[in-house]
Amino acid sequence: MLQIIFATGNQGKMREIRAILKDVEISILSMKEAGLDLEIEEDGATFEENAIIKARAVAKALAEQGKEQECVVMADDSGLEIDCLNGEPGIYSARYLGEETPFEVKSRDFLRRMENVPEQKRGARFVCAIAAVFPGGETVTANGVVEGRIGYELRGDNGFGYDPIFYLPEYGCTAAELSDEEKNRISHRSRALGLMKEELKKRIS
Repeated sequence: MLQIIFATGNQGKMREIRAILKDVEISILSMKEAGLDLEIEEDGATFEENAIIKARAVAKALAEQGKEQECVVMADDSGLEIDCLNGEPGIYSARYLGEETPFEVKSRDFLRRMENVPEQKRGARFVCAIAAVFPGGETVTANGVVEGRIGYELRGDNGFGYDPIFYLPEYGCTAAELSDEEKNRISHRSRALGLMKEELKKRIS
């Protein structure tokens, strides 16, 4: 039976993915759950390039196991772009200050760097690119963006990553203060996955 292998080990991300794709009748496994342990060098220049690199690396590993016809491999690359910092951290969002550095520390560093930046110049966005490699090697991508601004303090304990400093003016709260249901409806990953869901339905119906 066809299944989706998602190229991530992030359990918070896997919860979001499963919730958003719950109406697609196909099982979704993380790399670890699929028995894969890969070190993938993300050396692309854009979110989309990195997503493709990850998806193709996992697809290649599955092909070496003779499982490429059983799986759709999906990968995402996502991050935060801050206007007043020339788009930082961008594709380096997870690696900013080192991959092992907690996101709370990374977030506080951005708040420190933006101490004197006025509200009208604190624009930012979350960007997500998703790549899917289908049996046979066809590669499809989808992108999602959500606009907001950087707040003045960490707020909320839902979500993960930079959610506590990403303020959504239309909701009057940070991404970390949204419920799972609200976040899965409006997030950058939700928007990209919504587009990818349509591609999945076309190909597995």
